[in-house]
Amino acid sequence: MAWGVLESYREFLPVGEDTPMITLGEGNTPLVRSYRLAEEIGCPELYFKLEGCNPTGSFKDRGMVLAVAKAMEAGSRGIICASTGNTSASAAAYGARVGLPATVLVPQGDIAFGKLAQTQAHGARILAIDGNFDKALSLVRTITERQPLTLVNSVNRVRLEGQKTAAFEIVDRLQDAPDLLCIPVGNAGNITSYWKGFNEYKAAGKSQSLPRMMGFQAQGAAPLVEGRPVASPETVASAIRIGSPASWQGAINARDESGGAIDSVTDEEIMDAYRLLSTGEGIFCEPASAASVAGIIKLHQQGMDLRNRRVVCVITGSGLKDPELAVSVISTGVKEVSSDLEEVEAALLEFAA
Repeated sequence: MAWGVLESYREFLPVGEDTPMITLGEGNTPLVRSYRLAEEIGCPELYFKLEGCNPTGSFKDRGMVLAVAKAMEAGSRGIICASTGNTSASAAAYGARVGLPATVLVPQGDIAFGKLAQTQAHGARILAIDGNFDKALSLVRTITERQPLTLVNSVNRVRLEGQKTAAFEIVDRLQDAPDLLCIPVGNAGNITSYWKGFNEYKAAGKSQSLPRMMGFQAQGAAPLVEGRPVASPETVASAIRIGSPASWQGAINARDESGGAIDSVTDEEIMDAYRLLSTGEGIFCEPASAASVAGIIKLHQQGMDLRNRRVVCVITGSGLKDPELAVSVISTGVKEVSSDLEEVEAALLEFAA
């Protein structure tokens, strides 16, 4: 595979001779087969697409590399976005990579520490607003109408073009599309882009089938499930704490055209899946990522027969995005001991008991 998604999939992307082929090594993320959960839910082929292995730790890098490349091509003076964390980290990194100033608007006091630290480290200008993500997005959309800045949220359709490359990689690895693609849904750009990718690859003869798109929102932030915007979305999964998705219609189209569904999972179900992935599969993800896994567990509990299904759950971001949460909810026991051999051995036996 070529280095970076722009080179790897340029025939499927809106790039030309004047588009800078920039990269931080995004894409080509692992597709890891499940063992423990697969057995528990009776699914012989269950895979996790580990998008947390992208350069800034989330799937956002796939779309951001293209958005920033096109901004450079257009001669933009800077980039700007609203974010619950992952978009800001990605925009800041790619902006720093090419010397393009990045400004981000984030909800005040409502962004995971790991994501804020990344954004700061890459030198972005951060404005913490008194409002939620939806308000921040509204502001940056207006600002880009008044200032010579490029908006790099997923309302920029170029972002979705880059994100669809994850669907290409899944087909490349499995030699066809899965039966079910389970994915967290927040601003709804990702489910929209995956569906676009699967369709384009099939049209190009790269696959024989299309998956059913199964999107999962957090119960406290489930506007697509409720059929109306949620004014004050609340969930532990901050990355999908969005009350009015920018790609609302795209998500509905993906659901309906694929014969899939968009459902909600509770915070308790999300955190149960989060713990299961960490301690049972060796996969450390951020809470929003676990919504896809909580979703397939819910489908199994509702009676869906998974015995002859090939399922992929998208793990959208790394657990290092929110380390404080991990420490607070997953405790395998930290015991301080001296360096005395007898005391260390006693502690080991205590752990094993």
